[in-house]
Amino acid sequence: MYFEVHARINLLFTVFMEASELFNFPDSIPFKEAFLSSASPWQWIASITLALEDLSGNKNDFKCPIGLEIEGPVFIHPSVKLPAFGSIRGPVYIAEDCDLRPGVFIRGNVIVGPGSVLGNSCEFKNCLLLENAKVPHFSYVGDSILGNNSHLGAGVICSNLRLDQAEVKVKDFLGKVHHTGLRKLGAFLGDDSEVGCNAVLNPGTILGRQSVVLPSVTHSGTVDHGQIVKR
Repeated sequence: MYFEVHARINLLFTVFMEASELFNFPDSIPFKEAFLSSASPWQWIASITLALEDLSGNKNDFKCPIGLEIEGPVFIHPSVKLPAFGSIRGPVYIAEDCDLRPGVFIRGNVIVGPGSVLGNSCEFKNCLLLENAKVPHFSYVGDSILGNNSHLGAGVICSNLRLDQAEVKVKDFLGKVHHTGLRKLGAFLGDDSEVGCNAVLNPGTILGRQSVVLPSVTHSGTVDHGQIVKR
């Protein structure tokens, strides 16, 4: 029995990557119950839709700038800085003290934590940005999760679709390959991670906490915590 129990424990540690290895889900975002720390990061992608299922919009509670289009259920905290033009299609939840900049395009199923920046000419779709995630210029973030205090330099692309459109597989920190069952899957940026300007993160990329991808690098696969990815 002793060896059977320990074999099961070892199996759990080798075949699963828990979201808690990458992110601390903050109490400031009111959907914590939908994002189990024991779930895999790619399971959190499906949780975005579930969390926003019953979202009530508040468009009538604030003055919408001319040129900013808002459709569907969209909740925006009154403290959010809104741009002169852009497009937001619900369901979308944007927490307090966020900065939305001109030309932002939010395509639905997006949750944004407090203090985050959604920058000029940036596109967001089916993604979760935790506290103080910064995406200030010309980026695409689709089917992805950006951790607390993560930052994308100008022009970073979180690619979410393989050229052959096959299922996206991911590797855990031990190098084991996991089937996600998803055809569209972007990147997972652990808390306090950084990506330099014009870098491309290929589908299924995982960056550990405090890791760095240098500018203009195209990267696939998993980066351990605190590591630097060069050319």
